[in-house]
Amino acid sequence: MASHATGDGGIPPRDAGKRGLTRIMTLGGAYGTRNYTVKGLRDQKGKRVLVETLPFSTDEAAAAEEAGIDTMKVRFDPKNPEPAAALRAAAPNTFMAFSVPLLAAATADEAVRLGYDAMAIGADAIMCQWSPRFITAAAEAGIPVQGHAGLVPRRSTWTGGLRAVGKTLDEAMWVYKSIKELEDAGAYAVEVEVIPEELLAEISKRTTLMTSSIGAGSGGDIQFLFAEDILGNNPPPYPRHSKQYREIFKMQQAIQDERVAGFKEFVDDVKNGGFPGPKHVIKAADDLIGDFLEAVEKDS
Repeated sequence: MASHATGDGGIPPRDAGKRGLTRIMTLGGAYGTRNYTVKGLRDQKGKRVLVETLPFSTDEAAAAEEAGIDTMKVRFDPKNPEPAAALRAAAPNTFMAFSVPLLAAATADEAVRLGYDAMAIGADAIMCQWSPRFITAAAEAGIPVQGHAGLVPRRSTWTGGLRAVGKTLDEAMWVYKSIKELEDAGAYAVEVEVIPEELLAEISKRTTLMTSSIGAGSGGDIQFLFAEDILGNNPPPYPRHSKQYREIFKMQQAIQDERVAGFKEFVDDVKNGGFPGPKHVIKAADDLIGDFLEAVEKDS
């Protein structure tokens, strides 16, 4: 059992509790430590609002864990799983759901297989846009599943495009029933996107699911915002529901400007004879070149 003594983060079992972490074994069979389990998340419902993000780089994932982000989602491509695995390794102690591609599973069996593939590399759960039938199959296989309701971008043609959903009674009831169907299917959570704040608050009271709000106000159990929005990785315009806490895009542009300036100075320095200078070159010994030329002459 010695090989099981530490988790993915290298934390000895005796220290895990001191750091507020729980020792776990993933569905894929790996030992580790996490800040939350599915049960731990559900125990928080109605007690406090958690925070969630989706990082795009290992630096972002590591920073989010260090900052105390409660849960993360990461995108998972079964044809190229290495990026998701790297993000998992960068934040080894944070509960992480892998967001699986909608079109990667066309049957319930394929949904289970896709879920298992994600869990095998360290996912604590999967996030999907599947029908309740697929979610039931995955949940019965022991895979924690987070569904998606409200504005589901990949299915937006059914709700009139990329717009707010739930602003009429019929739509509000449709959102509510969709969430209850996910609950009945065995999901543990649902991402709720761009619905009225008050509607989500009422729905959250009427479902056992953890509700993750993105663009749906403060009525959910979790506040979800992409890392690129939090950090301001991109210039405006921004989604209305987002908030930028940094302007990294300006820093990146300043760095790019410095790159261009550096290359220009190099070009000018070479043209003007400033590079290479005496300190950049190796000087031959006093008689080396004379001896070399004499040797070349004899050789020819």
